[in-house]
Amino acid sequence: MKTTAAVVHEAGKPLEIEELDLEGPGEGEVLVRFTHAGLCHSDLHVMQGEIAGWLPMVLGHEGAGVVEDVGPGVTRVAPGDHVVCSFVPSCGSCHWCATGQQAICDWGAGTMRGCLPGDRWPLSGSAGRYGAMCMLGTFSRYGVIHQYSAVKVDPDVPLEVAALVSCGVPTGWGSAVNAADVRPGQTVVVYGVGGIGINAVQGARLAGARHVVAVDPVRLKRETALALGATHATADAEQAHAIVQELTLGVGADKAIVAVGRTGSEVVDRAFAIIGKAGTLVLTSMGGGFRDRTIQLPAQVATLWKKTIKGSLFGDCNPTTDIPRLLALYRSGELALDELITRRYRLDEVNEGYDDLLDGANVRGIIVHDHG
Repeated sequence: MKTTAAVVHEAGKPLEIEELDLEGPGEGEVLVRFTHAGLCHSDLHVMQGEIAGWLPMVLGHEGAGVVEDVGPGVTRVAPGDHVVCSFVPSCGSCHWCATGQQAICDWGAGTMRGCLPGDRWPLSGSAGRYGAMCMLGTFSRYGVIHQYSAVKVDPDVPLEVAALVSCGVPTGWGSAVNAADVRPGQTVVVYGVGGIGINAVQGARLAGARHVVAVDPVRLKRETALALGATHATADAEQAHAIVQELTLGVGADKAIVAVGRTGSEVVDRAFAIIGKAGTLVLTSMGGGFRDRTIQLPAQVATLWKKTIKGSLFGDCNPTTDIPRLLALYRSGELALDELITRRYRLDEVNEGYDDLLDGANVRGIIVHDHG
């Protein structure tokens, strides 16, 4: 069959809209009619060459849709099911899944290679075989994904809302609730309140934090953070430090979460300094390559003050259970999702959407696929 998709051919170049060929689902695979896809910063990292992946690649790793067909051996979903696409697959049986850490499932090792397990390349076109971001490629009207990446959701949940819990919402929410382990009465600082950080704010609020300080240079994001649970918001890291010192009578924050677009030494230094004794710093955003030394911190301070620095992928969430849990919180009115969507775009407006992201005009932009 044919599908229309947004493709990156060369790092640093805009996405191109192309018609591609898509093979039907094979063993364990699912054909999905994507209805919505989120504009996440991680796709931008690929476009800019900061994350290496197979090129050409259909981008998009945050999305939802309807199952059109399934291949042999598929048991998790059936045709007609509404699904959220988990950007990290969960096999359920590797060491990490078996110990409750689906976010680092062994199947995630091939997410940037672009193909499905078994060296399967369902997408092809004028440039040969095409990869799919995180084995998904939600910037396509149709896609073939593995059943381990599909999470069935109730059909009464709007699919544009369901798309948000594919990546940004669980990553941010889980950074506060799971990775930082925010407790009632604590003081939490979130650096960067875009599509991920805004949900760290929501997670900290739901976990019972007394003070949630949002730090972001963009007014729209600060205002959104205050509307969704932050008690304080500032554009300046130094002012955030002063606010925390006053709120805690000099003790310092209990938790800090770094969710900026690109992690660097300056923001990590600020976050490390703002947490007090026995404080925890969670690194959620990415920056640099695997071998780049982007962080330098005083080991003596870490040791003597018992400070913890930890990385978190997918907010330490288990997608098969946490995605339905987050949607249940949405349905009960405890988690805001509709309010996160700043603007909707057609697929051919995807580059405009990323320009808006870079300009700070969006908390979260959504691609609405046209199947008319």
